[in-house]
Amino acid sequence: MKKLILGISGASGVRLGVRFLQEVKKHFECFVVVSHSACIVAQKEEGKDLMDVLFQENVKIYNEQEIDAGIASGSFGADVMAVIPTSMNMLAKISCGISDELISRCASVMLKERKTLLLAPREMPFSSIALENMSKLAGLGVIIAPPVLAYYAQSQDLQSMENFIIGKWLDVLGVPNSLYLRWSDR
Repeated sequence: MKKLILGISGASGVRLGVRFLQEVKKHFECFVVVSHSACIVAQKEEGKDLMDVLFQENVKIYNEQEIDAGIASGSFGADVMAVIPTSMNMLAKISCGISDELISRCASVMLKERKTLLLAPREMPFSSIALENMSKLAGLGVIIAPPVLAYYAQSQDLQSMENFIIGKWLDVLGVPNSLYLRWSDR
């Protein structure tokens, strides 16, 4: 089975990372890295302990300080990495090659190994600096896929909006899904 690393950084929308994991673990062996900031955001937005939620998913979980984890090495052989959501701090670190914690270290490894890296920047509006960072990373082959809605999916509630976004991320990674109404299904 292919290996996927999921980084959950401290931007708003941590629940998108959890929901993405619930879908993608059907297709990949998953390894999750959680930032300290993500735990704070989850508590503020959802009133939940993020680590408790993730432990229920039966995947290997790391905190951002476990820089010596096997997933931090190219020899680990990860096939795909996604950072959902991607904070502007994490985006800047990855763009500049700063690897001072496990999420940015794994992203750096994915870049050097020329493996698939998907970032879901969660901010609005984007600053000029963030746009420069995204452009630089896109030029290196990184998939920049912010959680953006499309009205053709005819989402009626938050869950269906999230299904659309998660379905699009899975599409980009080549994972079959039927999470949303596609344009051709209209």
